[in-house]
Amino acid sequence: MTRRATAAKTSAGILLYRNRPGGIQVFLAHPGGPFWARKDDGAWSIPKGEYDPAEDPLAAARREFTEETGLALQGPFEALGQLKQPGGKVITAYAVEGDVDAVSVVSNTFELEWPPRSGKMCRFPEVDRAAWFEFETACRKVLPGQRPFLDRLMKSMMGESE
Repeated sequence: MTRRATAAKTSAGILLYRNRPGGIQVFLAHPGGPFWARKDDGAWSIPKGEYDPAEDPLAAARREFTEETGLALQGPFEALGQLKQPGGKVITAYAVEGDVDAVSVVSNTFELEWPPRSGKMCRFPEVDRAAWFEFETACRKVLPGQRPFLDRLMKSMMGESE
């Protein structure tokens, strides 16, 4: 039997930030659904989602941000590059400065059998809440595989290159 190589799943997202007197704040989303319900530190994410490799990653990132938050963003967008996640997915991220009301987030939903093997399908929001975090707190809240995007944003803001 021969194994055919499968392409890694691709995802694109936007790291929204704002400059406040106390420093930079970043906007993160908490994933919805029962798996994430009681998780906090190390569970938050930049708003992102999967896209087809033939699609423009920035267009996908903008679409996914809107789907997961109900909010649209204007550029200019700065590329933060790609990161391969522990599960193999490759995320492309962009940063943009802006300000949104985190309380007004309204996410699209997904369907999941819950409880498992119950035969009952339930709908859950892809994002159950969003919040602004000071940089140090955001570093603790964000999924570990996405932390380098925060570091890249800070280096960019300080005029450093990788």
